Amino acid sequence: MTSFISMPDKKPANSVERDIRRVKDAAHILTGLDENKRKAVLMSLAQGLVARADDILAANAKDLEAMAKDDPRYDRLALNRERLAGIARDVEKVANLPSPLGTVLSEKTMPNGLAIRKISVPLGVVGVIYEARPNVTVDVFALCFKAGNACVLKGGKEAQHSNTILADAIRQALGSQNISPDIVYLMPPDREATKFLLEAVGVVDVCIPRGSQQLIDWVRQNAKVPVIETGAGIVHTYFDRSGDLEKGRNIVFNAKTRRVSVCNALDTLLIHKDRLGDLPALVAPLAGKDVEIFADDVSFSKLEKTYPNKLLHHAKPEDFGREFLSYKMSVKAVGSLDEALMHIRQHTSSHSEAIITEEKAAAERFMNSVDAAAVYLNTSTAFTDGGEFGMGAEIGISTQKLHARGPMGIDALTSYKWLVFGNGQTRS
Repeated sequence: MTSFISMPDKKPANSVERDIRRVKDAAHILTGLDENKRKAVLMSLAQGLVARADDILAANAKDLEAMAKDDPRYDRLALNRERLAGIARDVEKVANLPSPLGTVLSEKTMPNGLAIRKISVPLGVVGVIYEARPNVTVDVFALCFKAGNACVLKGGKEAQHSNTILADAIRQALGSQNISPDIVYLMPPDREATKFLLEAVGVVDVCIPRGSQQLIDWVRQNAKVPVIETGAGIVHTYFDRSGDLEKGRNIVFNAKTRRVSVCNALDTLLIHKDRLGDLPALVAPLAGKDVEIFADDVSFSKLEKTYPNKLLHHAKPEDFGREFLSYKMSVKAVGSLDEALMHIRQHTSSHSEAIITEEKAAAERFMNSVDAAAVYLNTSTAFTDGGEFGMGAEIGISTQKLHARGPMGIDALTSYKWLVFGNGQTRS
């Protein structure tokens, strides 16, 4: 068995290119693995994460020491025992999912006797570029491996120590079943190495960036291989004229404060002008979490006597259409559902949008009109997540429309091919 590809700070360019090609060469072994062996590897990985928790958290602490605590990425980078146990549970969930491979998607027999069958197959080699989120290292491997794909992982330098030890846990899990670790490559963290991933035409089948809008834009502009965008989340919740106040209070609080650094966190609250009298009560719980509110003039006037002055600011135009990734959000009053829909069209990133209403017609119109990967009625946008959607984990949340959209689980990591069975037929 070949040795696992290590992750020094920087490797010569030709070495990186060679290592990516080794992944392609090793990918074929995945087609011959039976489902029991796939499950055994993933269960071994889940157990290994828990068993090595002390070492993993010590490595993560080194990464955290180098990052300012007020950096929006700090929370994404941070691991603790609870989060690590959650990552392990997600791996177990993926292990127990039905295999997405070999599914007969359609079949038919043509008049000339040809039997044609369409079946699901792996994408091949999946490259994922991500920033300060060490859980992605494990999630991507688990999902790719379950779906028969090899993977190239390009984590950010901010999570270098965390990613390295998690990659070592993956190596041990593969070794437990005598599977070549060349099916996974954790790239060096420098940006120069990324060039070889983005230009690996014929070697890497698809690249998926996860992170800031700047990262995603950069990948899209520089990639020569196909890209699936997992876009930034500029998330709105619209409190309609008929919205239930108690539901709204709980939903807004959860969507904003559950975990502020994630892409499904609430950024802008839109409220119908007829309900401005309820705005102070609607946002009151946020003060307990020191959430700063950037309010338009009419909303500001309703909040200035009730919301803490130090947390209340006049909104600027750039506060709308902004992904805050922190304990900050904007508030805007609108005169109608039409105005809310127009505002969302202008500022959405097509990630997650929600309406709080008790009016059936308004709900149906919002759900049908909003162009986003996930659209919610009377619930929190925090649910945009592969685990919450029953996928075990996710490779990312796609905001585009080709191939995959929304939380991407194992099914999104497959393509298909046509099998054609004949008995001597020729075409005239």
